[in-house]
Amino acid sequence: MNTFGNLFRLTSFGESHGPGIGGVIDGCPAGIAVDMDFVQHELDRRKPGQSSITTSRDEKDKVVFLSGIYEGQTTGTPVGFIVRNENQHPADYEELKHVFRPSHADYAYQQKYGIRDPRGGGRASARETIARCVGGAIAKLVLNRHDIKIQAYTSQVAHIRLDKSCWEYDLSLTETNAVRCPDPLKAAEMETYIARIKAEGDTVGGIISCLIQGVPAGLGEPVFGKLHAALGYAMLSINAAKGFDYGIGFDTPLYKGSEQNDSFYNEQGQIRTRTNYSGGIQGGISNGQDIYFRVAFKAVPTLLMEQATVDIDGNETLLKASGRHDPCVLPRAVPIVESMAAMTVLDYLLLAKSA
Repeated sequence: MNTFGNLFRLTSFGESHGPGIGGVIDGCPAGIAVDMDFVQHELDRRKPGQSSITTSRDEKDKVVFLSGIYEGQTTGTPVGFIVRNENQHPADYEELKHVFRPSHADYAYQQKYGIRDPRGGGRASARETIARCVGGAIAKLVLNRHDIKIQAYTSQVAHIRLDKSCWEYDLSLTETNAVRCPDPLKAAEMETYIARIKAEGDTVGGIISCLIQGVPAGLGEPVFGKLHAALGYAMLSINAAKGFDYGIGFDTPLYKGSEQNDSFYNEQGQIRTRTNYSGGIQGGISNGQDIYFRVAFKAVPTLLMEQATVDIDGNETLLKASGRHDPCVLPRAVPIVESMAAMTVLDYLLLAKSA
């Protein structure tokens, strides 16, 4: 299960402190112009060391393509790539060989495989998402041909949350601050709070919202291939993701049926809805309206304070982590959410064209 997608497929490989992270993209249409600067920019949005509220690990995350691109265009054959790990500190994890970190994948991996890589979580590390960002960048380049745009942003950090819909913000402001929030005042408040939590040796979670525009009606495969189910599957595969909803989602109980139904109307031959509580998906199939969803992320489980745990022999002990860690994953998770959304939408677009 290291492969994502049906027709547009990404297979990733690598560990946090191994030689590198890489992947193979299969099913990418031929003739797509690959803007290398754009692909690298997408990786730069995810890379560590961007600001004082992210991990200080110093990685350039330079992608090298190995196959599937000739004279700047995709050839239709598998696109292979690798990003070398250059700033490894495996010694930071020496003490973790025999201890299970609370709320990490350590214990589960040990039980499943009988062996694990303790260096930064190994395969379970969020560094694996490098491959997703490369795959997502390629998918975005294909989606650009179909005028499909994807924009994610931080909408909540702890108790600090945006109180307007995604259409009421200038989403172009998302990249103007370290938190990746389109509301400058809320962004400053979030950044201050994250910095305070970091100074305490603690961590904090929140919510990332995402808007997808330009998706045509008809994407989605009933009954078990519903588009919102595919998006949920994609988002919940991201490290630290704990919840997903689309449209009005978990706010549904606040509305009566008469209040949440999206009425249709005819606008010069185009069937549209007057509201969009459905989030652009009905019956598991896109209806041509904007798709929007939210992803909840937990607080990073690595704390720079003592926590109770057990070692591999079951002995109770105390653990205080060291090393370089994010106090909040949200800023660096924004491009990952976009990447998973891009690959999902492109995959379903290709499925629709193949029907």
